[in-house]
Amino acid sequence: MTARRQVLQALSGLLLALFVSTLSSTVVATALPRMLHDLHGTPVQYAWVVTATLLAATAATPIWGKLADLYRKKTLIQITAVVFIAGSIAAGLAQNTGQLIGARALQGVGVGGLQSLVQIAIAAMIPPRERGRYAGYQSSVTALSTIGGPLLGGFIVDTSWLGWRWCFFIGVPVAVVALVLLQLTLRLPVVRRENVRIDYWGATLITGGVSLLLIWVSFAGDAFGWASWQTAVMVGGTLVLLGLAAFVETRAAEPVVPPRIIRQRTTALAILGSLAAGTAMYGAAVFLSQYFQVSRARTPTEAGLLTIPMMAGILVSSIVAGRRISRTGRLKPFLVTGAVSLTAGFAGLGLIDERTPLPFIGIAMLLIGTGVGMTLQNFVLVVQNAVPLRDIGAASATVSFFRSLGGTIGVAVLGAVLARQVADRQAAGAPPPVAYGVATGHIFAISAGVALLGVLAAVLLKPVSLRDSLDLPDAAAPRKETHVAERP
Repeated sequence: MTARRQVLQALSGLLLALFVSTLSSTVVATALPRMLHDLHGTPVQYAWVVTATLLAATAATPIWGKLADLYRKKTLIQITAVVFIAGSIAAGLAQNTGQLIGARALQGVGVGGLQSLVQIAIAAMIPPRERGRYAGYQSSVTALSTIGGPLLGGFIVDTSWLGWRWCFFIGVPVAVVALVLLQLTLRLPVVRRENVRIDYWGATLITGGVSLLLIWVSFAGDAFGWASWQTAVMVGGTLVLLGLAAFVETRAAEPVVPPRIIRQRTTALAILGSLAAGTAMYGAAVFLSQYFQVSRARTPTEAGLLTIPMMAGILVSSIVAGRRISRTGRLKPFLVTGAVSLTAGFAGLGLIDERTPLPFIGIAMLLIGTGVGMTLQNFVLVVQNAVPLRDIGAASATVSFFRSLGGTIGVAVLGAVLARQVADRQAAGAPPPVAYGVATGHIFAISAGVALLGVLAAVLLKPVSLRDSLDLPDAAAPRKETHVAERP
């Protein structure tokens, strides 16, 4: 069996796990109105059905990444798949919004693990130079699940004999198949380390700080004002927890987020770019679906179909860019082009209202999709190319963490701005379609400003050539390690 065929077989289970984890975050977008109506949920709970998963996934990502540097990656992927399955079943059986939000949080722990560990496993199998080719497959899977999720959710909701609960149940058999494929095909080298110490304090402080930040972002402007004592307590608590986390991480033997990685210019810029890409990926999927349904009076299924230009942009650009990157070994030109395309697409959507021609919206979505396809995985690849193999888990998870954080904060903040804009315009006498149309254009104009950060990050990156080896030539292990082959 050729090496390429072995890699493709291993990728089958990994990409299937990535597909179902990302799908779970977007498939509920078009089903939320029906879901919350049946469970008698409130507007605040509406946001938390999405935010709970993103929050849990964001907080768990760096922890899973660090565990991947200490323990068997294959076993960790299987554990996260089981957690995801348990959360999906619990969400599908929920009888009230409280149970649904709790189940979505459990599902998020599994999602965070799967999304970060799949990238880590791929990095442990394939050298960076070759990874560009396979990154196209990875971006395509992410595109199909991210943009196809609302379409599938709309179809499920519009099909009477299914219902919204199948938005959660549908992922269970797919995850089970992924588990079987992983067991049969995935073979990774195992790094066994002596005297391993887990940074429990760092993990606890980072999780607490990020969770408090996201809770504040989710409720500020709705349950309480942006300038209020609740804001002061939450923001102050976030700064204290993250400050303590930074202090602990500089002294821990095995830090969850190694400071030496964060201090690198390449990693810092990749994090900045990932924040912009994360906001684009999640924000566009959530708010475009709502815009088409509320402002343009489309059904959930039609709303999903109208996002196809974005999916096509991600699909084509990720495959083409991935192959070109593998051939040339150069990343920066594609990152700059993708970041500019992303910004231009959001600038176009910033001009929409309830009467904007659909072809114009389609072109803007195509530009956004092209930008996401060229940047989303490649910012991770930049970092993976710059660190030794022993740090690949923490480095990959750190970039994924900030991408997820950007998406979570972006959805929460843009959602709060959208709600306030709609309320103000309806109070002034505008009908809901008009209010939602103009307000949606306003939040996408803000997104264009965020996307400019991605352009800045891409331009400031130093040109690099992707290495052909799995590890850095001069990488030295900090402690005694033994590499052994892992059996399926």
